[in-house]
Amino acid sequence: MKKAVALLSGGLDSATVAALAIKQGFDVYALSFDYGQRHRCELDAARRVACALGVRDHIVAPINLRVFGGSALTADIEVPKERDFDRISAEIPVTYVPARNTIFLSLALGWCEVIGAQDIFIGVNAVDYSGYPDCRPEFIEAFERLAALATKAGVEGTSRFRIHAPLMNMTKSDIIRAGIQAGVDYSITHSCYDPTPEGLACGVCDSCVLRRRGFAEAGAADTIRYA
Repeated sequence: MKKAVALLSGGLDSATVAALAIKQGFDVYALSFDYGQRHRCELDAARRVACALGVRDHIVAPINLRVFGGSALTADIEVPKERDFDRISAEIPVTYVPARNTIFLSLALGWCEVIGAQDIFIGVNAVDYSGYPDCRPEFIEAFERLAALATKAGVEGTSRFRIHAPLMNMTKSDIIRAGIQAGVDYSITHSCYDPTPEGLACGVCDSCVLRRRGFAEAGAADTIRYA
C-alpha cells in the first residue's frame, strides 16, 4: 500500500477526503493541528474520525498561530453569523486564517519525506467555499511545484509529490454523498466556527450554514447537535 498524509481537521470535508484516500488504497497517516483555534473541539472530532477510519497513524501537531492573530478563529474577533450564501461567497471573510493551508501543507510535506510518502490529501473546495484564497486550484498547483523544489526527495528526483484535492470542484451536497458512500460517519465530525462551551454547533455561522445547506440538498440527515 502506498502511504499518504491526509490533513484532518475533524470537519466534514477533511473526514471525507481521508475516507476517499483509504478507499483509493492508500495507507493514510492523518495530520491535525492544535494551532490556537477557538473551536478546539474540532481536535476531539479529528481524533474520533481518525479512530473510526482506522488510519495508520494520527499526529496532532502543536503550532500557535494565535501569536499572530488576524482571524476570527485565532483572535478576539467576532465570527460572522446569519449570512446568506451570496454574502458568504462575496468576499474573503474574517474567518480566513493567514497562510494556514500553506503552513499545514508544508508540515505535511515534511512528514511525507520522513515516512517515504509522495501523496498529500487536503479537503479544499472552490465551489461551496468561503472565499479563501488557499482553497483554489491555482494554490494547489503552485504548492505541488514548490514541493518539487523545496525537498531533498524532489531535488534528487526520488519522489514526485502530489497534492490531492478531490473535493475541489464538488458542491457540499456532492461531498456529503461521496462521504456517505465511503462510509463516513458525519455525526462525529465538527464544522462550527463558534461552538457553545458545551461543544454544540451554533447553526448560524458561515460553516454551519454551508453544512446545513449541503445536507438538505443531499437529502441526508445531519445528526450533529445544534444550539
